Amino acid sequence: MTDQNAVRDGECRCGQVRFRVSGAPLVTMACHCTGCQRMTASAFSLSALYPSHRFEVVEGEPVIGGLHGATRHFFCPHCMSWLFTCPEGLDDFVNVRSTMLENVNDLAPFMETYTREALPWAKTSAVHSFEGLPPMELYPELLAEFARASSPSRE
Repeated sequence: MTDQNAVRDGECRCGQVRFRVSGAPLVTMACHCTGCQRMTASAFSLSALYPSHRFEVVEGEPVIGGLHGATRHFFCPHCMSWLFTCPEGLDDFVNVRSTMLENVNDLAPFMETYTREALPWAKTSAVHSFEGLPPMELYPELLAEFARASSPSRE
């Protein structure tokens, strides 16, 4: 489960870009879209969404890669690891590639998106699956459900 007071450090494969997140993510995800498959050279990308004020680059200068559009994908300029994304129209949020963080065992994907593009053998343990992106009106309940499921039980 995720800790609201936790601080997690992350870094690219070569260690030239380091970053830090604080607190629990708002939600964890797997994206099966073809773009994520190509950028990760894998079946899907894994991410954890954080408010931008709880994210900071502490070393190095990431560069924009991917499609260079309104959604900005940031990479290490040396090893080209995909580190995080600033989604279009959501400047208050950062979508961190989960596997770049330390101690990610508790960051299994809560929801998966773009399952219509998923490779037929690529499966996750996500609680919710969507053929594309979830409708915007579902996000408040999805985030609330994730927070409830991620909170340590109080016995």
